[in-house]
Amino acid sequence: MPWPPGTPTPSPPRTSWRLRSTRTAWHRCWRNGLRRFVRPDAGRFPYLDNRSGLRPGSLPLALSHRGFAPDGGENTMAAFERAVGLGFGYLEIDVRASSDGVVMVFHDGDLNRVAGVGGPIAARTALDLGALSIGGHGGIPTLEAVLVRWPRLRLNIDVKSDDCVRPFAELVNRLGVHDRVLVASFSDRRRLAVLRLLGRPTASSAGMAVNTLVKLLAPLGLAGAVARIARVQALQVPETYRGVRVVTGRFLRACRAGGLQVHVWTVNERTEMDRLLDLGADGLVSDAADVLAACMAARSAWPQGRPA
Repeated sequence: MPWPPGTPTPSPPRTSWRLRSTRTAWHRCWRNGLRRFVRPDAGRFPYLDNRSGLRPGSLPLALSHRGFAPDGGENTMAAFERAVGLGFGYLEIDVRASSDGVVMVFHDGDLNRVAGVGGPIAARTALDLGALSIGGHGGIPTLEAVLVRWPRLRLNIDVKSDDCVRPFAELVNRLGVHDRVLVASFSDRRRLAVLRLLGRPTASSAGMAVNTLVKLLAPLGLAGAVARIARVQALQVPETYRGVRVVTGRFLRACRAGGLQVHVWTVNERTEMDRLLDLGADGLVSDAADVLAACMAARSAWPQGRPA
C-alpha cells in the first residue's frame, strides 16, 4: 500500500548493515587471533633480543663466522678471542662429537682440510683432538671450554652430526645456557631431536626443509604458522641459492610479520652488508669480522655485548 502524501518514508531496514558489520568484526577477531596463535613466541628467547648496543631497542645481530681467522685456525679459541676482541657478542660455530662423546667445536666430518691429518673426527677422543694443531692456532676446543671461557657470549651452534645430538643437549642442560645458544642444523630432523631433549625453551633456526617451506608460503602470510609448527624463531639463509634470490624486501617483511628473524650468510663485502641491513635483515654472518664490526659501528650498533 503506498504511503499517504506528505508521510515521511521510513528508513530501510538496517539488518543487512548489521550483519555485514558483525561479519567484519568476527573476521577481524579471527584474523588477529590466528595471527597471534601462529606467531613464534619471541619473548621466550632472550638470545634473539640484542639490546646491548648504544641505541634503544633491539639491534641487528652481527655473527662472526667460526670466529675470526683471516690467516687460518677457524673454530679455535684463538679465532674466538680475536672476534671477542673486536666487540662481537655473537659467534657462529659448528659442533661434532668425539669418539668418547665430548662435544667438539669443528666443522668438517674429516680432519684433513683443517688439521692436516686423515680420518674422521668421530674416530678420535677429545684428548687427541685437543692436541692437534689447527693452522698453528691450537687444538680443537670443546664446546664446554668456549661456554665457560666467555660466560656472556652467545653462540649460534650448527649441530653437524647425529652422534652429537644427545651430548650437546646434555651439556646445555647441565650448564643451564639455554638463553645463550641458538640451535641450528641443515637437518630439521636433527634440530628437532635436540630441542626435544632440552629442559628449557631454546632458540632455534630452520634447516633446509623448513627454510624452503617458509620461502614458498611466506607470500601467503603463513610464515608464522610454519615457524610455530617447526619450532623455529629465525631463518638463516644465503642471499641467493642455486640462482634463486632468497632474500628480498618482500620476503623479509613477510617473515617479520610472522615473528621470524632472518639472518643472512655469508656476507663479507661492506656494500652488501649495508644493503642487506637497509633492506631489513635482522642479522648478518660474516668471515670478515673486522669489516662487519666497522659496518655496525657506523650504525651505532657496536659493540654487541660484553662477552669477556
